[in-house]
Amino acid sequence: MSQPYELVALDVDGTIVDWENQMTSTVREAVRAVAASGVHVVLSTGRSVPGVMDAADKLGFDDGVAVASNGAVTMSYRPVEVLSTITFDARETVKLLLEHVPDAAVAVEEIGRGYRINKPFPEGEISGEMVLQSVDELVAEPVTRVIIRSPDQSAEEFIELAERLGLHGTNYFVGYTAWLDLAPSGVTKASGLESIAVRLGVERSKVLAIGDGRNDLEMLRWAGRGVAMGAAPVEVQDAADDVTETVENDGVAKELARWF
Repeated sequence: MSQPYELVALDVDGTIVDWENQMTSTVREAVRAVAASGVHVVLSTGRSVPGVMDAADKLGFDDGVAVASNGAVTMSYRPVEVLSTITFDARETVKLLLEHVPDAAVAVEEIGRGYRINKPFPEGEISGEMVLQSVDELVAEPVTRVIIRSPDQSAEEFIELAERLGLHGTNYFVGYTAWLDLAPSGVTKASGLESIAVRLGVERSKVLAIGDGRNDLEMLRWAGRGVAMGAAPVEVQDAADDVTETVENDGVAKELARWF
């Protein structure tokens, strides 16, 4: 019997690893078995390149392709090779946001290395090399991604702020906390994944995607089958074709067991 899906796209945080960046052996073995069967397994994440490689290491993957930075970067490994990048001018958007959250931490991605930041982020939230700069220096040139982090705000307050401001010319994603990801307009995990699928010769209908966050909405809608994790926000579950168990209950492994 032929496989129903030729490509499995997996979000990382809250999907294959928990919020302490731990992956269970059940999930690891399930994902590795799918890859061993000849199906493409593509990590599709908001993480930057070092974070992608951390997840690949946990899976024990020696080679593959991935969508990083919410679609602004696509890459292959190993060795790490950046396949595509999309940048945007973030100066006006960042200035506008900081008028409303002046104490926020700001980070911009340095592809393959880490981040340039205006102040430290909470421990473990971003990875790689950190270089301290002023906000003006951070956004002086076009960038692939900007993170705005305000520990004193809630996710709901960030959603309301982003909707109120409009943020024209950019795409944005709000996390579980007061974490706002800014991306080039039209760039999402779906757009990055589509370019990977074309590269691999896989039709959209043959893609199974699993994720848990608001930055997975477009990917879950785009894929032939989009599955939300059990703890995903209501709007993410509503966008999906189905809902599996939570990350703590090995939801990815349970969904993969249905098809492979």
